[in-house]
Amino acid sequence: MLRTQVSSPPRLWSRDFTLFFAARTVSVFGDQMLVPTTITVAMLQAGFGVTGVGYALAAHTAPLALFVIFGGVVADRFTPIRVMVISDAARLLLHGTLAASFAVGKPDLWLILTLLAASGTGTAAFQPGYMSVIPRLAHDVQKANAAIRMTESLMTVGGPAAAGLLLAFSSVPVVLSIDAATFAVSGACLLALRLRISRTDHKGASLRGDLVRGWREFRSRNWLWGVIVIMMLFQVAVNGPFITLGQSLVTVRHGESTLGFIMSVFGLGSVLGGLMASRIKPAYPLRSGALALVFALFSVLVVALDLPPLLIAAGFFLQGAGSAFWLVMFHTSVQTHVAADVLGRVHAYDVAGSLVMKPVGQMAAGPASLWVGAVTVLFFSSAMLMVTVVLLLAVPAIRNLRRADGL
Repeated sequence: MLRTQVSSPPRLWSRDFTLFFAARTVSVFGDQMLVPTTITVAMLQAGFGVTGVGYALAAHTAPLALFVIFGGVVADRFTPIRVMVISDAARLLLHGTLAASFAVGKPDLWLILTLLAASGTGTAAFQPGYMSVIPRLAHDVQKANAAIRMTESLMTVGGPAAAGLLLAFSSVPVVLSIDAATFAVSGACLLALRLRISRTDHKGASLRGDLVRGWREFRSRNWLWGVIVIMMLFQVAVNGPFITLGQSLVTVRHGESTLGFIMSVFGLGSVLGGLMASRIKPAYPLRSGALALVFALFSVLVVALDLPPLLIAAGFFLQGAGSAFWLVMFHTSVQTHVAADVLGRVHAYDVAGSLVMKPVGQMAAGPASLWVGAVTVLFFSSAMLMVTVVLLLAVPAIRNLRRADGL
């Protein structure tokens, strides 16, 4: 008697996915050492103040929003792995130069901003390729996103903790040097991937044609551009100001080591959010993700109310859990509702739209806090966070987007 064997789906932890996971882990570890912890401390120690912190963070973020669309075209045209490796090599050089500039003395503000802006441009080339590789490596895209989100979260714990420890016993240049080295490790792991992606779909296509096709794919999905428009409001009114003021106020009030501890607890919350996202597969992912964003409210309020460090840490823990769950739901929705050959460009449009207002919020936070007070700005941000959630749930295309088959 013949027996019918049911083939099991490919396992998640293949050789290529493991290498990709390792590359992402070490890269995020370096990023979390740098942004925002080390940048905040470096700018304050150099005497540039809270306004300088905002300018530095904006300089690192703005190029990502401005150039990520072209990064998506380049990733789709020249294959994402190749573009990601070149980006890692460029950022290794840039961050090494930044470390050297702090090692020899107090660098000029223009030099810091220029190097951070160039690094942000490298990230703009890297990010679309990173997102488009995941569905090519993993059968279960949501589990892959959740696994990567959990390691990102763990590195959010390890990065600031390591940065805080190193800053207590060494210096800013040491942390920046370690951050630069992580790009070398990431690039080596990516070079070792066996994944091969054909370029034939883009032969003969013009840059303008690639951009137009990506825009059409993006514009045709009401749920996608609806989320991005709402998140533009979120970035300028909530995330941008809170990143600048939240980190700075915690550092000024409670010290650098406390900031490292609180950001580590935030990372632990993100791990919990990623773990929940790996196990829970809601029929309406964006609806569930929007509800999870409500937990981010607590982190803004505990800083605004100047509560004790343990309560601030608890607020950041809840923010980490809610934000991680939202990100997995959103990224999985994009990766499973958009064709692979245009995913880099579509993701680039969503990143550009999401982040274009973030540097505006970061740069405005310092002057606004001097005008009306930091606490007033944070209370305003907490109210706008709730407006963001209400808007996400009010749009039918977002609220009613169903989970894609096979997730």
